[in-house]
Amino acid sequence: MTDTTDILWQPSSERVAATALARFATRAGFAPTDYAGLHRWSVTEPEAFYSLLWDFLGVVGAKGGRAWAPGPDQISSRFFPEASLNYAENLLARPGPGPAIIAHRDDGTRRELGRSELEALVSRMAQAMTASGVGPGDRIAAIVTNDIEAIAAYLASAAIGAVWASCSPDFGPSGAADRLGQVGPTLLLAVPGYGYAGKRFDIAASINAVAEAADIRQIVLLGERPSRATYVRPAITLGDWIAPFAPAPIAYHRQGFDAPLAILFSSGTTGKPKCIVHRAGGLLLQHMKEQVLHCDVRTGDRLFYYTTCGWMMWNWLVSGLAAGATLVTFDGNPTYPGPARLPDLIDAERIDIFGTSAKYIDGCRKAGLRPRDTHRLTALRVILSTGSPLLPDSFDHVYQDWKTDLHLASISGGTDICGCFLGGVPTLPVRRGELQGPMLGMDVATYDGAGHPLAGEPGELVCRAAHPSMPLGFWGDTDNQRYRAAYFERFPGVWAHGDFAEQRPSGGFVIQGRSDTTLNPGGVRIGTAEIYRQVETIPEVLEAIAVGQEWEGDQRIVLFVRLRDGTRLTDDLAQLIRQRIRTGATPRHVPARIIAVAEIPRTRSGKISEVAVRDTIHGRPIANDTALANPECLALYRDLPALAG
Repeated sequence: MTDTTDILWQPSSERVAATALARFATRAGFAPTDYAGLHRWSVTEPEAFYSLLWDFLGVVGAKGGRAWAPGPDQISSRFFPEASLNYAENLLARPGPGPAIIAHRDDGTRRELGRSELEALVSRMAQAMTASGVGPGDRIAAIVTNDIEAIAAYLASAAIGAVWASCSPDFGPSGAADRLGQVGPTLLLAVPGYGYAGKRFDIAASINAVAEAADIRQIVLLGERPSRATYVRPAITLGDWIAPFAPAPIAYHRQGFDAPLAILFSSGTTGKPKCIVHRAGGLLLQHMKEQVLHCDVRTGDRLFYYTTCGWMMWNWLVSGLAAGATLVTFDGNPTYPGPARLPDLIDAERIDIFGTSAKYIDGCRKAGLRPRDTHRLTALRVILSTGSPLLPDSFDHVYQDWKTDLHLASISGGTDICGCFLGGVPTLPVRRGELQGPMLGMDVATYDGAGHPLAGEPGELVCRAAHPSMPLGFWGDTDNQRYRAAYFERFPGVWAHGDFAEQRPSGGFVIQGRSDTTLNPGGVRIGTAEIYRQVETIPEVLEAIAVGQEWEGDQRIVLFVRLRDGTRLTDDLAQLIRQRIRTGATPRHVPARIIAVAEIPRTRSGKISEVAVRDTIHGRPIANDTALANPECLALYRDLPALAG
């Protein structure tokens, strides 16, 4: 008998029947509710699955005769080896009933762009790029905000066969140069500044650092040039750059499925950021699969994800145009001028699919936000969450305080694949604290340290078969040595993602945290998320970070907590924290030390950086503190007397 006590939402039979996933299952010969059978088929019969997927999604291009060409290993295997397509053509060729983009900024600015207007802007940008000497395979660097101009430039780059590499403007000069300077760009596009929480920030220093590191020939400013700004290379505004060119039919440069489209960068907390090259066909097919089948994005839907242009979710969001969706973007502080900024946006723009981070949802819960009492949320059908594990209490918060009838999909993947291994299945129930299952085509499992499959206990998250959005490689890694070392050394021939996860009897998964920061006291492997789930149920604790300290030949757990204003870490509170962890997890999860701190380090994409804290308390140098949004707070963790005994 199936346990139903943890089910928070069950789609009605009518809702199941209306999903694209149900239609796809029927086309494949499966019952709409037989997701397990459909998934099994998708990983055991890749030729049939991917061929049907291409046809079902209506990919624009020449498919070729084969969908799958297996190689001796995952890296050398190929999808659609005879295909020819263009990523931008697939996004701009999809008609939709609404505008292409509705863009919001921190200062309250709202702009809207129709599909024909977007196509015209992309056409002019593509012509300007070509006139600037950019051709197929050349790199375009961008320091941009999540706004219309960035999306249009990304599509123009794809249209001519160039390779896009972007970061957000909040990266400092060295952080931006460390990333964009590695890939040898021909052209730099940049916003002169950006707004956040009502303040304006100039980024001339970052623009100049990238221009010098990459020996850029020309800078294009996506905004008015500040009167006092000086640049080390010739700089032209977007308006002047595209002025010589009138809108014209776009001459899309169709290329093979594996043609490079974009370079994404690892967080860099364990070294210089890796430049991860992603293929055009892989991202197109993977994103369309995830959005249309797993998120149930429909033509005319309004799709929102809170993201910056330095996070893979931005590339993912842009692909929503291929599903016929209207993109709703926001650039700025999601809680400015008040905590209801994004729920206000959901109502104002009638957003159907709302994507955000687990941290944002947990922050709403702790702030006592109850949108169901203050907002209509009429159109809202799906909430997506990623970036870190979504706590069980946050699942409760969404269904109790947001809306009872919606699909909450916690998704998990990464920059490495610019997509998801695990996530939503709109034909299945949502269970408290669980990701619903593996995505179609993703042969996901958990392994113990010896490479044996596990069930019902935590292990290393692996993928046992190739998939289209695996990286094409790392920039400059001509023999794939670094690529193989990053993912295939732990279990030869099997992708090890670096997550610690557990598969539940339901078929769903729980992500326990990163395996490279997995705690190991007494030889017992513990995921940090197991501790956070307990600690963050305590009202006095705003957030926490747990690391392992090498101690007397073993490892002990150290828990740092950031407390609410006016709260002290008393003996009683420390005892409550220990007791909550002991009863909610196990005695082995209980920290040896609990220390209050004023701030916790985070990467620029909002993830807490356990590696940086771990290295700091051991006196090790931080490999790349430019990846952190707040590296100065690491001083709080140095030379602590509480860790000396």
